[in-house]
Amino acid sequence: MLDHPLHSPIGPPLTVGRPLAHNAGNQATGGIWRVAGPGGEAVLKHLTPAGEGYAHWPASTDLRDWNYWRREHLAYTTGFAAAYGREGGIGAPEILAEGERADGSIELWLEAVEGVHGRDWSIGDLADFARRLGAVQARPAAEQPWHSRRFLRRYAGRRDYPGVDWDHPVAAAHWPEDLRAGLADLWHRRSDLFDLAEALPQTIGHLDVWPMNLIRTDTGPVLLDWSFTGTGAIGEDVANLIADTFFDGLQPVERLAETETALTDAYIEGLGPAADGEAVRTAIAATGAAKYAWLAPAMLANLAQGRSTGSAHYDPGSSDALVLERRRPILAMLTRWARTAL
Repeated sequence: MLDHPLHSPIGPPLTVGRPLAHNAGNQATGGIWRVAGPGGEAVLKHLTPAGEGYAHWPASTDLRDWNYWRREHLAYTTGFAAAYGREGGIGAPEILAEGERADGSIELWLEAVEGVHGRDWSIGDLADFARRLGAVQARPAAEQPWHSRRFLRRYAGRRDYPGVDWDHPVAAAHWPEDLRAGLADLWHRRSDLFDLAEALPQTIGHLDVWPMNLIRTDTGPVLLDWSFTGTGAIGEDVANLIADTFFDGLQPVERLAETETALTDAYIEGLGPAADGEAVRTAIAATGAAKYAWLAPAMLANLAQGRSTGSAHYDPGSSDALVLERRRPILAMLTRWARTAL
């Protein structure tokens, strides 16, 4: 828990309910906790320009950078997060309080949203959200000076994996030769996919839509974590939702094909009659393949170095064999998406 919170809207004394699951490797996030006090419950998120974390997750002071450390604070304090999805019935947590600490970091106090967490959503729930998201992203939206730009290239293209062993025996036991060849081609052509994504019609996106950032309430879905929001391609958010519903075992991968179809169709429906359905499908393919072109090389690099292939923060208990097998159909979808786009 953050030492001596200064801006609590629920008063002292405070009781920490539990730390909330998040990417603890992001240097822009000092921690997230659900906290109780005399005034009720709240979520405290600590935003920092110089936190601990992975070298490849540095906090940035560049307003346009993918990991600008104050972006979520601005999303809430300007009213952007609350207004973003209003016309489509997508909400955001209410901001309860905020303020700086002596070291320049920020306390962000948010509503503790109650409801059904995204990892427990049905395919129908996910499709309903995709339809609402399409309706939101069909409308013009003003870009803000602190919105991220070129997110896919800057996020997904920031790491390199020279000398990938595409025939690593552990991976080869789970990924057939044609899949490994397709993943190698995807990796080598990632710059082409970034170019395609940036040439697509653009919108203002959330850019981190996945079940861990979704809660269904009695009044509709609520979207959490606005750290990356900015310009992105039509289809980029829903592509991420399709793939990232399954990577870490949040939903059974057997639902992948049905989820891809349902969410794609719902998003196109939400965009409205003016949308070119085939063009949107190609956009989803291009952006989804671009976003995760790095994943297979990263997994193979981890195998070569004796590290786990799973997520340390969301799926720490799964064996390499389980992760490799679970992700096989998702990676096959990415290679199909890349072929469609390229």
